[in-house]
Amino acid sequence: MGVLFSTLITIADSITMANKTLFMLLLSHIILCFSIVFSNLDVSVAEDGLPKFGHVCDPARFEMLGLNMDEFAYCDKSLPYDVRAKDLVDSMSLVEKAEQMGDNTSVGIPRIGLPPYKWWSEALHGVADTGRSTKFDSAVPSATSFPTVILTTASFNQTLWKTIGQVVSTEARAMYNLGRAGLTFWSPNINVVRDPRWGRTLETPGEDPFVVGLYAVNYVRGLQDIEGQDNTSDPNSRPLKVSACCKHFAAYDVENYLGLDRLHFDAKVAEQDMVETFNRPFEMCVKDGDVSSVMCSFNRVNGIPTCADSYLLKKLVREDWNLHGYVVADCDSIAEIVKSHKWLDDTWEDASAQVLKAGLYGFGLWRFLQVSSKRRFFDGIPALASLGRKDICSEENIELAAEAARQGIVLLKNDNETLPLDATEIKSLALIGPHANATDAMIGNYAGIPCKFISPLEGFSAFGQVTYEMGCAEMKCQNDSMINSAVNASKQADATLLFVGLNLDLEAEWIDRKDLLLPGYQTQLVTEVAEASKGPVILVIMSATVVDISFAKINPKIKSIIWAGYPGEQGGRAIADVAFGNYNPGGRLPLTWYEANYVDKLPMTSMALRPVGDYPGRTYKFFNGSTVYPFGYGLSYTNFTYEHKFEEMSINITLNRLQHCHNLTYLDENYQQDCPSVSIDDLACKDEIAFDVTVQNIGQKDGSDVVMVYSVPPKEINGTHIKQLVGFERVDLKAKESKKVNFGLNACQSLNIVDVSGYKLLASGLHNIVVGDNALQIPVQVNYNR
Repeated sequence: MGVLFSTLITIADSITMANKTLFMLLLSHIILCFSIVFSNLDVSVAEDGLPKFGHVCDPARFEMLGLNMDEFAYCDKSLPYDVRAKDLVDSMSLVEKAEQMGDNTSVGIPRIGLPPYKWWSEALHGVADTGRSTKFDSAVPSATSFPTVILTTASFNQTLWKTIGQVVSTEARAMYNLGRAGLTFWSPNINVVRDPRWGRTLETPGEDPFVVGLYAVNYVRGLQDIEGQDNTSDPNSRPLKVSACCKHFAAYDVENYLGLDRLHFDAKVAEQDMVETFNRPFEMCVKDGDVSSVMCSFNRVNGIPTCADSYLLKKLVREDWNLHGYVVADCDSIAEIVKSHKWLDDTWEDASAQVLKAGLYGFGLWRFLQVSSKRRFFDGIPALASLGRKDICSEENIELAAEAARQGIVLLKNDNETLPLDATEIKSLALIGPHANATDAMIGNYAGIPCKFISPLEGFSAFGQVTYEMGCAEMKCQNDSMINSAVNASKQADATLLFVGLNLDLEAEWIDRKDLLLPGYQTQLVTEVAEASKGPVILVIMSATVVDISFAKINPKIKSIIWAGYPGEQGGRAIADVAFGNYNPGGRLPLTWYEANYVDKLPMTSMALRPVGDYPGRTYKFFNGSTVYPFGYGLSYTNFTYEHKFEEMSINITLNRLQHCHNLTYLDENYQQDCPSVSIDDLACKDEIAFDVTVQNIGQKDGSDVVMVYSVPPKEINGTHIKQLVGFERVDLKAKESKKVNFGLNACQSLNIVDVSGYKLLASGLHNIVVGDNALQIPVQVNYNR
């Protein structure tokens, strides 16, 4: 962003009458950018780092600065926000306005009582020390570090997602009150995982745009909402606990593939895929989550840098989705328009003008008023002023981190009910592998300093005598020199747990994977240890992206397999609780686990979701080949059944003369419908598909089940998704208990298809609602008539 700020004055110096309209537009964007800074800024800070005042317009603060607050109309609470804002803006010189748009830092203007502010804070899964706003020291030595997002998503528990957001924002506000954090957090990351090699998968909610969108809505609501003030009649005046940011818009999911990096990548995306997959989570985040900020990405989409694309930023985000906030650039995105993309041969000044005209930051004074009013940081939020050290790393917060890990852990294999282990029989354990004593690896990236690590070694030591062998010198496992000692340890133990997988050296920002295999000699380590082990062998995978472990899946010596993602600071305790039956796993995979040869069939740079030529489809919605484990897969220590009172549903829609039918392509050219489909934009969309499912735990152990509901379009239509998730609910059931779960699906939202032109259509014909893995099917007939 520094390029933009450094060129504003240059533009001013060379301004001509022909450029005055453009320059006024630039200034209007400066006003908005400044408003975000002002509305979120911290107040004066004492030498010990602790804030001395609770908000900007504190009379004592102005007195300390030698200023008379009565002379500054922007601090007069009796005036409307637009009047206060205009006074503030009119008080600044052009240079001062430009200075408020510095690279992640606004310098402040002491002569009018404006303190500096640092924009950049991160909170993907806890308050992080990434960025310039957050600081850990003796005053705040740590903050709760939850599992990375991909594992938390595997819980399929919307209540958990929102609760984590609430805890993170409480700790963030407490750190702000202590002068250790800002209030603008560049979280969450809601890019859909299109390709199993993507290095930033750990930051995201997975491959399904509906799940990603729901995660965004819940986490953002958790971060931003203040209890009792989350449903105001005017969303522009709703106060925020902290400011969230949904990133990175749009079609961003390549880090560095065969030398092509995200700074140079031009994503060639069909409108169908943009609407159906890449845009959907952001639309949900803005419309339903009411996020206060959206971040544009580094890459281009169909030739245009996203931060300079007026259709994306102005038409979609601002006008169609009605963002009550601002659009911000990813770090140095504007500079990369010139340096990497070389778009239109723009100069620095050209690029700055392009992004501002496209909608970066917002649309002038009225947006400034909107955002400032919304945060109410002119005058403070008294209800949050008492948050402090006691609210960070509390026992409740640490326990929530452990619970999030337990809920997300996925049981992939459990031959002969080997798990849970019986603590009365298993007295000695061999913990083997490069993750067996994991600490930092469990919290992934964009993390802070955890309250307290519990590694697998520590977690399992509570259940028996543990022998620990690394098996590999590092995660890449580049030689087999340590395998023999690991084999010998497994020969002596009552049970062996192998902890293998990946880490930030192999999947991270800037690092895409080259294959889907365990790295180096890890496969050999697992195979040789399993062959020699005296007792049962349990394989634990720590990773975000897909790992082809087919060799372990079919190996009879490996009785059980657990996927633990990157489970956060309490990960070792959570895995041990699952292994010894203190917790019955109920997580489900938020990604399709492809076989290793999948990556040989298409490059990362192919953006199409549907099969194209020899390229297979992507994600469970379009890929129909063989998998290691499918999306939504997960076992339990108990069993569940579903029941539903069968009835065929029918939706009959009478069209008026202003509602027009859209043609569809059918697999059989002789198949016809009088009215194939209608755009959902032309329908009232009030029809609901209401049904209930009775879930029964028929086993002997208490447990949790995720009831997953999919819609399947009419089989005659060509080019649709195979199925799409439209609802889910996590249900806790005691042994032999049953519960009724109610679903109410909007027909337009749950049954729509997207055609090649990007229209969302409700097709006529026989749709099916499918519960679980085809456990139940509910037919839904859609008819149109005049």
